[in-house]
Amino acid sequence: MINPLRRIAIITDDPGWHGKQLCRAFAARSCAAEYVSLTDCKIQVADDLPILIPGFEQTLPDAVFVRGVPGGSLEEVVFYLDILHALKILGVPVYNDGHAIERSVDKAMTSFLLQHAGISTPKTWVLRDRELALAVAERELAAGHYLISKPLFGSQGEGIRRIEKSTDLLWLTGSHGIYYLQRFVECEGEGYSDMRIFVINGKVVAGMRRRGISWLNNVARGASCEPVELTAELTELAIRAVAALSMDYAGVDIIRDRDGRLTVIEVNSVPAWKGLQGACGVDIAGLLVDDLVQRHMYSIKAVA
Repeated sequence: MINPLRRIAIITDDPGWHGKQLCRAFAARSCAAEYVSLTDCKIQVADDLPILIPGFEQTLPDAVFVRGVPGGSLEEVVFYLDILHALKILGVPVYNDGHAIERSVDKAMTSFLLQHAGISTPKTWVLRDRELALAVAERELAAGHYLISKPLFGSQGEGIRRIEKSTDLLWLTGSHGIYYLQRFVECEGEGYSDMRIFVINGKVVAGMRRRGISWLNNVARGASCEPVELTAELTELAIRAVAALSMDYAGVDIIRDRDGRLTVIEVNSVPAWKGLQGACGVDIAGLLVDDLVQRHMYSIKAVA
């Protein structure tokens, strides 16, 4: 039996269904989990305990599970990541850690690292100048390609637009002055669909196909979910994508285009899994907690 005194901080501002799943999984392994917002944490370098976390004023948590990082100004986001980096330096397992969060929350860096690792990903432009962004968009439209405009930071489809014609360029705006444009990939077959593949510790544990009611295949936007065959080609690509971003776990979004090629659209370091679990019947929270405990919480010992 695992020492019942082990305490876990789940970093989130919106625990919801996923938070409850994680708490149950930790409790089943004799660990007590508590929700913590990074907005309430402090750095106090003058004291013996340099990181102050609500509920953990006397001692740091035995591990931290990052379920979400709040948005905000550049200074606020840097501060939140500083907390995660500092906890890891102090010897607290952080899952996924701050570096993994940085690599994935920044879509520009995600695209760069995927391409750098030789992984197929859509052609992407990230730039500051509006006139150059418009020129890229006009050139792509003239060549018969749609574009996706995304905020550099964001999730669940928020702020994403598809550019289909020249009049769409009238509303083209940057995300705090930065333009992220990505060539739209048409999927094979009828309608709109892509695949979410869940990877934990370098292994694919589940996968589903998402069929969207529009071109935006997102469960939060009404997409339906169904199990997908985990072929060797699909699993290898997902595993390589997660390795390129050095993550403990991730949700990898992959699309098969009209020429039959697999392309990685996105890699999410704080993925939701409610739709995936419903489609595949896999206890994702339990697998995540097992991986965190078994690989990272080295000081946990079995007791009689």
